[in-house]
Amino acid sequence: MIWPFSRRSRKSIARIEVTGVIGAATRKRMLEALKEIEERRFPALLLRIDSPGGTVGDSQEIYIALKRLKDKLKIVASFGNISASGGVYIGMGANHIVANPGTITGSIGVILRGNNLERLLDKVGVSFKVIKSGPYKDILAFDRELTDPEKGILQELIDVSYSQFVKTVAEARHLSEETVRSFADGRIFTGEQALQLGVVDRLGSEEDARRWAAELAGLDPDKAECITFDEKKPLLRRLVPGNSNVAASGLAYPGLAVPALNATLEWLEFERSTSGMPLWLYRP
Repeated sequence: MIWPFSRRSRKSIARIEVTGVIGAATRKRMLEALKEIEERRFPALLLRIDSPGGTVGDSQEIYIALKRLKDKLKIVASFGNISASGGVYIGMGANHIVANPGTITGSIGVILRGNNLERLLDKVGVSFKVIKSGPYKDILAFDRELTDPEKGILQELIDVSYSQFVKTVAEARHLSEETVRSFADGRIFTGEQALQLGVVDRLGSEEDARRWAAELAGLDPDKAECITFDEKKPLLRRLVPGNSNVAASGLAYPGLAVPALNATLEWLEFERSTSGMPLWLYRP
């Protein structure tokens, strides 16, 4: 496909911003944007990450798309206020990473949580009858405790996912897996510490990352335009800040700004939809 503005694209830097928890919606938006950036033949991409991470599969698909694309253009990731867990994983798909000195990053690891409502259900007199094909078919069921064999199965699953994370960081940052495991125990650290550990390349702002991307692409940092690929939102959401459905229906809580309510509702929905799933996520 020939884009009428391809000449402009080749003299510009594409920009994508990853904010909030990473899930299916983030993956869909990112893959669509990366495809368009490739078709328009941008020479460089500025990837701004301000995310605590999210689901494993979605993070992996975004990383794979970035890794493939960086063979065709230069990608510089800029870590914002927080770029942790799955946010770090996505950053591994870039050629280079810049972080603020005070950026909260790290939290390399996996977490899986389930809800156990057994005692509550006992109090209200509710029980479930389960017919299953095997002893582990209802693993992480919310109406009973985990058995020891089930804990072993889930721990093995977590360990495999963790190893995938460690291997990716080691390969991307040219470190040994042993070195990565020495700090990949779930701890968080600052951008300054990340530089010392070899997780990022430089300390600096998003503007510093943009200028670096321009230089790598052979563009003039003072003249290169930065074109942001925003999430395509319905008209009402573009006109009303935050969650338009909440704002339009008058459901905003007194004293709570609509954007803050929107973020809270999105987080609760993420918690609900990912219960029992392995996550590359920093949970403060």
